[in-house]
Amino acid sequence: MKKKNLAEGNNEVTGLWANVFKRLKKSKTSMFGLLIVIILLFTAVFAPLMAPHDPIVGQLALRHNEPSMEYIMGTDSQGRDVFSRILYGARISVEIGIISVGIALILGTAMGVVSGYYGGKVDTIVMRFVDIMLAFPTILLALAIVTILGPSLTNAMIAVGIVNIPRFARIVRSSVLSVKENEYIEAAISIGCTDFEIITRHILPNCLAPILVQSTLTIGTAILEAAGLSFLGLGAQPPISEWGSMLADARGYMRQAPWSVMYPGVAIMITVLGFNLLGDGLRDALDPRLKE
Repeated sequence: MKKKNLAEGNNEVTGLWANVFKRLKKSKTSMFGLLIVIILLFTAVFAPLMAPHDPIVGQLALRHNEPSMEYIMGTDSQGRDVFSRILYGARISVEIGIISVGIALILGTAMGVVSGYYGGKVDTIVMRFVDIMLAFPTILLALAIVTILGPSLTNAMIAVGIVNIPRFARIVRSSVLSVKENEYIEAAISIGCTDFEIITRHILPNCLAPILVQSTLTIGTAILEAAGLSFLGLGAQPPISEWGSMLADARGYMRQAPWSVMYPGVAIMITVLGFNLLGDGLRDALDPRLKE
């Protein structure tokens, strides 16, 4: 009997996600965003095989070469292949997205669950702390954190993760406040389930949809914010092939070698666009109010 119930539960979960993907496929913009994300992940994994040249070592004799058959995106001020650096930059962007959003997701979800579930003074303290964080412009708060920790790619990811905590805390809190009013939560309390069991088994699984959507949207934001920090010299340090630092290196040669500025900027734009389109599509596909 237990195996039968487990099988039915698995079928329900499978059917739910199949239905979500079916809805997602109806949106051309969402599928375009998914395609961009897939290409980014593929590039990040296979960058060493796809890059025709070393992304770090260049030749000064080849500096500012125009795009050609050998250097399809030209070379930068150090004679390095821009195309190879763009490919390796995809790896850095994926790393930034995963680590930064992971920090924001874990800490923000914990704060949101505690605040929404326990309420009262706990809710007041946690949410006032969140309000204080939101009172600062995101980029200024990130700059302050990186200044304290020191300029590096790791510290930039930590800073970006911290400044995005309020996004998850607020969304999770509102979801928890809605879910905990359901009758099955009262039933779990009546049979003696602990708070930890109620949160992990009944509340968090029912908050998964908004968390997933917010995670997807925040990855694009995190990549953009980290690129901004690197552009200011507080993120990735030379000779790391990060798109923001590539823009910083090339900004003095915009007229002489416009391609060295254009391609990293386009890469950032397309990547952020892809995650935003996918996030918007997931939000619509996971909305229970939508019908077939």
